[in-house]
Amino acid sequence: MADIQLGCYTIKSHGAKVARLHMYDWIILILLAVIDGLLNIIEPFHRFVGKDMMTDLRYPLKGNTVPFWAVPLIGIVLPCVVFGGIYFKKKNIYDLHHGILGILYSVLITAVITDAIKDGVGRPRPDFFWRCFPDGKDVYDNVTTGVLCHGEKSVIKEGHKSFPSGHSSWSFAGLGFLAWYLTGKIAVFDRKGHIAKLCIMVLPLLTASLVAVSRVDDYWHHWQDVFAGAIIGLTVSSFCYLQFFPYPYDTDALWPHAYTLQLAEARASGIAANSFSVRPSEIETVNIPEGQGHGGIGLRDTSPILDNMEAGRRYQN
Repeated sequence: MADIQLGCYTIKSHGAKVARLHMYDWIILILLAVIDGLLNIIEPFHRFVGKDMMTDLRYPLKGNTVPFWAVPLIGIVLPCVVFGGIYFKKKNIYDLHHGILGILYSVLITAVITDAIKDGVGRPRPDFFWRCFPDGKDVYDNVTTGVLCHGEKSVIKEGHKSFPSGHSSWSFAGLGFLAWYLTGKIAVFDRKGHIAKLCIMVLPLLTASLVAVSRVDDYWHHWQDVFAGAIIGLTVSSFCYLQFFPYPYDTDALWPHAYTLQLAEARASGIAANSFSVRPSEIETVNIPEGQGHGGIGLRDTSPILDNMEAGRRYQN
């Protein structure tokens, strides 16, 4: 029965309907993307950096082991490929749509939170010295001992965005959502003792952890930045997943809430349609005790519709 119903919910048959139902969600998603873009344009708070603070900010200025453009590929495109693969196998547009919408919300909400905190905190990166003094000649204010940077403005601006780590939060937002998704799909918590399923669930989290560790290795972030970014990403991804899907240990964890409701409505409509095809009244023979009727045969209306109506009236009374 489930397979038959699944075959009905394709992009062609229900894609437009699902998109219309979530039109406002997509509009808000675009708004989140615009807000995050603005947060990356504005100047962050320039926290005071004195001469005595430079001891922990002299790490070498290195490139990125995981480049910026690779993070969306790892945190968004890769999970969407998984969603698409499951769609082509099961033909469930609700699962595909809610998976994509959920992970985009997870990443963009995380991005807005992360970049807003970055701009507000303005913590210098571990390599701030070389961003501020690219020639190695440090200059400080005679009164406050604050740095007088003469490096490239855009590089210095980026140097005030250490807390929290964007790579870490984005990775855990996307891959954390994927971990939740796979947990429900392969029924990790079905109590059958197949602990090998945990390896599949942990793999996205391990990938996100390696991305986060690379930020410390590249001296772009302090360990606190990475830890905070991971917490933000995991928290947001959990809320976004549970907004669309049941808990992984639930009996209906395989598919999103909307699909389960749609399936229940379809079955209810099918039962109602079948009930109207039944003859209004059927004759059924019943045994009637002597003294309560004329003979041993009686008539009873067994129409399911009338029975349901009578039950409803009794409930109301």
